[in-house]
Amino acid sequence: MLKPTRLLLLGAPGSGKGTISRKLLKRFPQLHSISSGDVLRSHISRGTKIGREAETLIKAGSLVPDSTMIGLIAEQLKELGGLNGEASWLLDGFPRTLSQAQGLTEILDASGADLNMVVELDVDQEIILQRIDARWVHLPSGRIYSLDYNPPKVPFTDDVTGEKLVKRDDDNPETFSKRLLVYNEEVGPLREYYETLGTWHRVSGDSSDIIYPKVERLLLRD
Repeated sequence: MLKPTRLLLLGAPGSGKGTISRKLLKRFPQLHSISSGDVLRSHISRGTKIGREAETLIKAGSLVPDSTMIGLIAEQLKELGGLNGEASWLLDGFPRTLSQAQGLTEILDASGADLNMVVELDVDQEIILQRIDARWVHLPSGRIYSLDYNPPKVPFTDDVTGEKLVKRDDDNPETFSKRLLVYNEEVGPLREYYETLGTWHRVSGDSSDIIYPKVERLLLRD
């Protein structure tokens, strides 16, 4: 495994980034995870100004502004000691735009902690849309369950806390289709950017059981 490992996971909404991240963290405990979704959920649950603004945008199927996300992720990296050049970490779902990627590179360059691997999860988007109706979530933690392939032990109940699962406001085909369109527009320039830097890898599959072993092999190979 790369030492230190500074890994970025990218993929369309619903492609399984959270599931792959959890499996990587279990396999490689030296990794520290920074999830853009977790960061936003924390602000939303605390009712901060950023959280209130983000909640409104997410419900409408829109994305949080680049400048806001760059600041939030930089703050998380600093808190975790991820800017010292020696720490190993995993970014889940950020950056999503070329502007975010360039802003992140500036921050990392200044600290000598550049990304050394970028992995895009390539999942058929028709399959993603089919999964939406089966997806339920434990909002406080962000844990996601699928009634089709990752059901909770007790129906509609979180495995860890026993609390009820809910449907996210944006977990409907119409809103999700908008999010996929936005992702498809933005990922092209992002992909080209990291290909130029020599860090881009694509891993394809229709489920985390297929995708995860491929991601693990990439990390072990390097």
